[in-house]
Amino acid sequence: MKLSGTGRKAEHGGFGVLILAAGKGTRMHSDLPKVLHPLSGRPMIHYVLRIANALKPDGIGVVIGHHGDEVRKLIQDSLKDWGISRPITFIRQEDPTGSGAAVLEALPFLKKFQTSLVTCGDAPLLTFDTLFALINHHRNQKGQVTILTARMRDPKGYGRILRSPIGEVLRIVEDAHANPKEAAINEINSGTYCFEVPLLVSAVKKLTPQGSKREFYLTDCMEHVRAEGGRVGGFPAPSQEEAIGINNRVQLAQADRILNRRLLERLMLSGVTVVDPNQTYVDSDVEVGQDSVLLPGTILRGKTKIGKQCRIGPYTVMEDCSIGNECSVVFSFLRDARILEKTSVGPFSHVRPGTVAGPRARIGNFTEVKASKIGYGSKVPHLSYIGDAELAEDVNIGAGTITCNYDGKEKHRTTIGAKAFVGSNVNFVAPVKIGKGALIAAGSTITEDVPEGDLAIARSRQVNKPRK
Repeated sequence: MKLSGTGRKAEHGGFGVLILAAGKGTRMHSDLPKVLHPLSGRPMIHYVLRIANALKPDGIGVVIGHHGDEVRKLIQDSLKDWGISRPITFIRQEDPTGSGAAVLEALPFLKKFQTSLVTCGDAPLLTFDTLFALINHHRNQKGQVTILTARMRDPKGYGRILRSPIGEVLRIVEDAHANPKEAAINEINSGTYCFEVPLLVSAVKKLTPQGSKREFYLTDCMEHVRAEGGRVGGFPAPSQEEAIGINNRVQLAQADRILNRRLLERLMLSGVTVVDPNQTYVDSDVEVGQDSVLLPGTILRGKTKIGKQCRIGPYTVMEDCSIGNECSVVFSFLRDARILEKTSVGPFSHVRPGTVAGPRARIGNFTEVKASKIGYGSKVPHLSYIGDAELAEDVNIGAGTITCNYDGKEKHRTTIGAKAFVGSNVNFVAPVKIGKGALIAAGSTITEDVPEGDLAIARSRQVNKPRK
């Protein structure tokens, strides 16, 4: 048999992927469904769906239950953004009584295929290479079930794999039911399987409720498959971390560290210097250009893109920003902003949404910029607030300058022409326009437009009186 959906044509049906995502996640202690908890800027279900889609199956089934409508809506709203092109079927599990019950609910979906990969929505550390190798191994061995296993240094909490002398999987023993000899086995069940569907359908219908919670365990299918003469094999993952499932926030943090390490390694191998990977965090959609340097304490979130030969950090946070080539950003916070080439930001700058700065501009220490354009070569060196403003090229803003953009009801704009010079401690009461080459005297409060080339002085005359 050959699998469709992986570059091979099926002889007796297609290849499907079933993702189990109906669990309540009670150990997360959260109102948010477990599979929607974020990892590296994306919900954990994102990673599982992306890999499933990359396998090119003929269909993807997602079993939903707890807050199922919320899970369904997020997935449906994100398909284009996540690049999911394969057809998705949602299967509702009203009563979450175990993985076996979930597969039982999904039988109408599974019966469309000859072979199916079954995995969990809370297993975001699986890689495409491992799952593709699992499918190939299953096909080459002509087995009915192939379990993705892993060797764990500490297998506590995982089901143990019991093998025959020739390597076939005899059964899976849950951790709570393992005797001391079985508990010493370090090969564990990852919760990901490749099934021949006809035998899976027969086996899952024979499941009976187990334990105090009266749950139906998918692992019990292995014994039914063997009883019907089917072969059950195990395929070891190359790394134990791929088998990590997320059941609580400790494991969530562990998975986040692993994903972050992978993302940073990818950046470093592409020519980015990460001075201290243990103190640098990037989301999965972040891009960084060659020969850029990320210093400790740098956090890059969302769809941030950094150009070539930039120096970012230390202790800088960016979210959904675009940074041009040869920029420097130090000790600053930026969100939804565009910084053009050879522009410097910081230290201690706050750049808010809608800001475009550069090229060759400067936003200095203790400066806040919001919804403004800072033109070519213009400088806001320190201690200023620039909001709803447009600065043309080569404008110099003195320390303590403020654009008074809000009148209590509406926002108004300040426009400053090219090569204007603004002295320290100036207030611009918007709306106001400053002409090209104008000079604004220090300490002025500007309430009217200033013509091109004029000197504007708007302050009361100094009066000195003797002290009594």
